[in-house]
Amino acid sequence: MNAASIALLGNPNCGKTSLFNLLTGSRQHVGNWPGVTVEKKEGKCLYQKQTLNIIDLPGTYSLGAFSEDEVVARNYILQGNPDLVLNVVDATNLERNLYLTVQAMEINPHLVLVLNMMDEAEQKKIEIDIERLSQFLQVPVVPTIAVKKKGIDKLLGKMQNAVNYKEKKNFQITYHSAIETEINVLDVNLAKSGLLKKYPSRWLALKLLENDEQILSLLDKEQLGKEIKEQVILSQKNILAATGEEAEELILDRRYTYVTELVKKVVKKHDAAEESFSDKLDKVLINKYFGLPIFALIMFTLFQTTFSVSGPMTDWLGNIFTSLGEMITPFLLSLGASPLLVSFAVDGVIGGVGSVLGFAPPILVLFFFMSLLEDTGYMARAAYIMDRLMQTVGLHGKSFISFLVGFGCNVTGIMATRTLDSKKDRMIAIMINPYMSCMARIPIYVLFTGAFFAQSQGLIIFSLYVLGIVLAIIVGKIFSKYLFPGEPSYFVMELPPYRVPTLRTLLVHMWDKASSFVQKAGTVILAAVILVWVLCNLPAGVEYASADSYMGQVGSLFKPLLEWTGFASWQTAAALITGILAKEAVVGTMAVVYGVGEDTLGNILTQHFTPLSAYAFMVMSLIYVPCIATIGAIKRETNSWKWTLFAVSVSLILGWLLAIVVYQGGILLGFH
Repeated sequence: MNAASIALLGNPNCGKTSLFNLLTGSRQHVGNWPGVTVEKKEGKCLYQKQTLNIIDLPGTYSLGAFSEDEVVARNYILQGNPDLVLNVVDATNLERNLYLTVQAMEINPHLVLVLNMMDEAEQKKIEIDIERLSQFLQVPVVPTIAVKKKGIDKLLGKMQNAVNYKEKKNFQITYHSAIETEINVLDVNLAKSGLLKKYPSRWLALKLLENDEQILSLLDKEQLGKEIKEQVILSQKNILAATGEEAEELILDRRYTYVTELVKKVVKKHDAAEESFSDKLDKVLINKYFGLPIFALIMFTLFQTTFSVSGPMTDWLGNIFTSLGEMITPFLLSLGASPLLVSFAVDGVIGGVGSVLGFAPPILVLFFFMSLLEDTGYMARAAYIMDRLMQTVGLHGKSFISFLVGFGCNVTGIMATRTLDSKKDRMIAIMINPYMSCMARIPIYVLFTGAFFAQSQGLIIFSLYVLGIVLAIIVGKIFSKYLFPGEPSYFVMELPPYRVPTLRTLLVHMWDKASSFVQKAGTVILAAVILVWVLCNLPAGVEYASADSYMGQVGSLFKPLLEWTGFASWQTAAALITGILAKEAVVGTMAVVYGVGEDTLGNILTQHFTPLSAYAFMVMSLIYVPCIATIGAIKRETNSWKWTLFAVSVSLILGWLLAIVVYQGGILLGFH
């Protein structure tokens, strides 16, 4: 029996991801959609000996063509030929969710509707007539509670039945008579076009009347494209003359009216319960005056708790790598290994990679707490809270979501800008996202704060995160005014209700976010520290990791640039250079060039840095050149080497200047 392809479609915060994880378990993989960098999740579900390939489409509110997420979702339903569209909707807000359902059914009416979060609907005293809803839409409707695994068996049965026994359906909304007339006219013109081989005729006509830029651009490749475009313009004029309204507005209004009338027929809302817990909490957490200070306090507490909890684990893991190095040395010597091979294993691999992996605990703990904030619904509030501040840059709160994603990885943060509708918003967000402190910088912060600021680790690291955000806002304001002028964007955000996440979900999300750190330690960072070790041993006969080695010569070449920063040495210059490959490599490089393990590296640094120069070094590590993967992401997203090199140059100059300002300013203020 052939595997069936199922497209998983839904609004953000409808429980789609929970359902996807539940159906596919560990049988899933992540990649990118062909030609774009929007994340593609795909997994397999086995049900009664039949394989169901489930493709998790990006969460979206509509199937327009305003953002990359919308384009990806729409194109897959149109061109991916899925055997079934599994549309997940939030049962507590049918009116909003069903607009996407209607759009999907106008493209592909072969659909199963999943009413998720039925428990929350019951708590809000919302009663849904499931059978009547199914009759109106002519599709199976299945109630579920994904987080509690309720309704899943019935859903799988409906999915299998819908895949194997397809019924021909022709879902259709009746629009204004003037629009219906012009749809018929366009049908005649489109019948001569090759576009009908790829797209449904009626949907195509509607999109042309709506001035869908992506569809209109397809006509440029058609032999009769010019004639069809002329007819579209004439049809739009006819509709305007007959109704006094633009075709696009009439179509949009009719869809919303259809959904509103449908909801009235199938939903009963009993006397509203008393004010919900979410509403009560939001009165405090997103208060106009208290929201931002509370957000700052929550983030500070998160960092402080992270390093308090992970400190003992970090020490324990560091001791393990040190002990491993001490055990490996006599073992290799007993086998007759040369001192060079012993140095490679101990100083290069264990010392370099081990010094990075030793900081895995704070990264895991940090992302556990970040996942907790995200899954409870608070991160959506953070974007709302930051909206007013982002408006000063000419952006809006949705841009801040890409910054929050950037705290995990700048690459994914830059990819997240694809959800922004405006090119101006996207360009600014891409250029300033690298100022967010990604997890790759955490080993640097933990190393230096542990050595110089042991009693205030959380506060110091929190200050670096704040510095990144403030700098991004300032630079973004400058870019908005001089490089990307235009009207500011506005956005309306729906806040999901607060939820209590399960421990399993938190652990899965934590690992999803932090696993790349471990993977990089075994690939990019391993390659970087081996390269550093080799350069520290060449040319032949030179003293290991001396200024005369190739690594020392490279570092010495750039050392003069660091004279005013307080950390001018070839070792720090070398570490900053390898940090361009991966920020974690900064720590690995320092372990190699100083020839020590993670547990003693901090002690060595106290001989070469002061608290002031240590903080200046962390500031430069935060801001200077992004890692090579981030540079690649900027190039892909801007499709321009000019903007990529500009972004890299600005960050390099800013990092260098701020490090000087911090150190020299600190001396003037009496700090040492």
